[in-house]
Amino acid sequence: MTKILLVEDDKSIVDNLSEYLKGEDFIVESAAGQKQAISKIEKNRYDLVLLDVSLLDGNGFAVCSYIKSNTDIPVIFLTASDDEYSVVTGLDMGADDYVNKPFRPRELVSRIKSVLRRTGNTQPLIELDGLKVDTVKGTVHKHGKEIFLSVLEYRLLLVFLNNRGILLSRAKLLEEIWDIAGEFVNDNTLTVYIKRLRDKIEDDPQNPSIIKTIRGLGYKVGD
Repeated sequence: MTKILLVEDDKSIVDNLSEYLKGEDFIVESAAGQKQAISKIEKNRYDLVLLDVSLLDGNGFAVCSYIKSNTDIPVIFLTASDDEYSVVTGLDMGADDYVNKPFRPRELVSRIKSVLRRTGNTQPLIELDGLKVDTVKGTVHKHGKEIFLSVLEYRLLLVFLNNRGILLSRAKLLEEIWDIAGEFVNDNTLTVYIKRLRDKIEDDPQNPSIIKTIRGLGYKVGD
């Protein structure tokens, strides 16, 4: 699962945003100031940092500078909507994106996923049950033989593989496919694409071992 460090000194924002992100299947830790943030980054592995500019001690720019000098962790700045200086400074320091406050949580989640895809903070080679996906080359092999997927089938497969062990509802899958494919996909179309994908990647599509149906709830890949 994706692990995020939220560096923010407003407790209400930390509490509300942490709860929302956890509901979106992210692991969230928080730090209120510069020293605490850097200490946590030194000791733990994070996939992404959400970083406010103003902190209890120090500032977000110093934290961003440390991150970019010592790690490859992507950074998204949380900035006041009228603070153009902070936006420009953050981007000049190597920040990967910024989101203006106040922001809609769903928009932030979309930006987080976009940055993670763009920065390559996903596994370059994914293997499962004889299936091998090279996310750099965009190729898929089953038992050593290349199989060819449509764009939406490939995107759907990546959603499943990047969420191994996590129950994915149909609504969640529709949201993910809409976000990354930019095409209209309704519930019936999703059913068709899941069937087509199973026909290509499963040894026995009638009894799938990779994309498992959790009756009444959704789908899951892996334990």
